[in-house]
Amino acid sequence: MGGVFFIVLLLIVVLAVLFSCMRIVPQGYAFVIEILGRYKTTWTAGFHLKIPVIERVAKRISLKEQVLDFPPQPVITKDNVTMLIDSVVFMRVFDPKLYTYGVENPIAGLQNLSATTLRNIIGEMELDQTLTSRDEINRRMEVILDTATDPWGIKVTRVEIKNIQPPKEIEEVMTKQMRAERERRQTVLEAQAHQEAVVSRAEGDKRAKILSAEAERDAQIALAEGRARSIELVYQAEAQGLAALKSANVDESVLRLKGIEALKNVSDGRATKIYMPSDLTSVISTLGVASEALGIGDATPIDKTAKAKKAPAADPCCDDNGPGGQDAAKTTASINAGTQYGH
Repeated sequence: MGGVFFIVLLLIVVLAVLFSCMRIVPQGYAFVIEILGRYKTTWTAGFHLKIPVIERVAKRISLKEQVLDFPPQPVITKDNVTMLIDSVVFMRVFDPKLYTYGVENPIAGLQNLSATTLRNIIGEMELDQTLTSRDEINRRMEVILDTATDPWGIKVTRVEIKNIQPPKEIEEVMTKQMRAERERRQTVLEAQAHQEAVVSRAEGDKRAKILSAEAERDAQIALAEGRARSIELVYQAEAQGLAALKSANVDESVLRLKGIEALKNVSDGRATKIYMPSDLTSVISTLGVASEALGIGDATPIDKTAKAKKAPAADPCCDDNGPGGQDAAKTTASINAGTQYGH
């Protein structure tokens, strides 16, 4: 019974030691193995067995990319301005052996190296250049840190300047400068907008005046063409009327009758002056009967004695022998003779 118990106990101890010697390395990690205090090998992801008591896992290392956010570092620029710069370093371990035995505390060493490198780079730049040259600072730091950490088994993949904080008084000056610059841009934009508005308005007025002038010109041309066309049509109608009269072989008496009708329209009493034709006597003498029919003249015989009484006295300055007297006598005699003949 005691022997069986001893065998079972021995079997349990052997299984425990066996299970303790079995190791499974997760993906993205590496184990550094030492044998009797000396480096033996590096286990990668998978199943491994180690010699009990003699071998041990010296260090468990992550091969993933790590983000190291270091605290802000005080730096001084070339123009003696002190500021705080916050940087972020991206790194990964590419050699677990160098990372384990190359430096005592690689993360602390990388932090101190990053701070000194940043001070050296910023010390060569002025404040304005520092604020506008973040890409150059990142590139230079990445090159310097990657080269310096190769013996430590560390690969610096990227460096970023997260924040640059200048002194309070510098921030106030920068704020005033930014406000002045924005006000200047606003003034320039308002001036440009006003200029464009004035130019657009002037161009619109010019275009409106041009269109108005063109419309007035077209209207005048249309009116002139209309008047010319109306006059042309009137003359064409008169010419056609004359041609019709000519083709109708109208005799002299009809033409004289038309003339008397025209005289009737002229002597309707609305005109202040009436110009009589020079051949009125022959017309009246030829067509006396027609004049009575149309109402021109008086059908009652004219008393010469009454007319003589109603005639005004002669101007004492002019007698019948003078030019004025002779013309007046001739005109009166012609009118009397025509009137008598008409009766």
